[in-house]
Amino acid sequence: MTLTTTRRFARFDPLLRALRALAIWLPAAAAGCTPSTSTPGSSSHAPPPAASPAALGEAHPPPAPEPAPAPAPSSPAADDPLVGKKAPDFTAPAQTGAVVHLAALKGKPVILYFYPKDETPGCTKEACSFRDAWQPLAKTGAVLVGISADSLDSHRGFAEHWKLPFLLVSDPDGAIAHLFDVPFQAVHKRQTVVIGSDGTVRKVFRSVDVTVHAQEVLSELGRAT
Repeated sequence: MTLTTTRRFARFDPLLRALRALAIWLPAAAAGCTPSTSTPGSSSHAPPPAASPAALGEAHPPPAPEPAPAPAPSSPAADDPLVGKKAPDFTAPAQTGAVVHLAALKGKPVILYFYPKDETPGCTKEACSFRDAWQPLAKTGAVLVGISADSLDSHRGFAEHWKLPFLLVSDPDGAIAHLFDVPFQAVHKRQTVVIGSDGTVRKVFRSVDVTVHAQEVLSELGRAT
């Protein structure tokens, strides 16, 4: 081959090299293996997001509790309309033959406990609970008076049967109950009125649990004397 021919073919060398490169690249592209543009040692994937404190099991500290509001001062007058007022006066005979005159008892605390009927289970339990608490009750100087519509004869039998050391008054028409806003329909609703030594009403129990009532009254006497 002459020098002239060689020089003529040499002009096609760049084109031949480009064709060879294209022949190598086309099969790779068809297979989806395009060359990576990442630098050596680097990853083509984005780094995962940092884990949140909750995912790591780190709970946020709970907010500090708000301070509790100061308790409102007790207001005895809010308990019942009778509280703080002078106790209405009455006079009635008791089972012992004594006469109960409420105004004459000023200077001593007085407990008037209204109940439905002698010898019934709830009334017996209540009366016996007062009997069992009689020593601490008597130490306060208080006068305890039970009131129901039963006759004085019934009261005498009830007191003797259960050894009751306090007075029982008969209120057959509910007149005494009416003075203290105690519901009465043939029998009295179970309620209790605590009167202070100054003659004013200190506490009214419009709802009574006979299992704990004697202790409730005893606690109230500590404030009423």
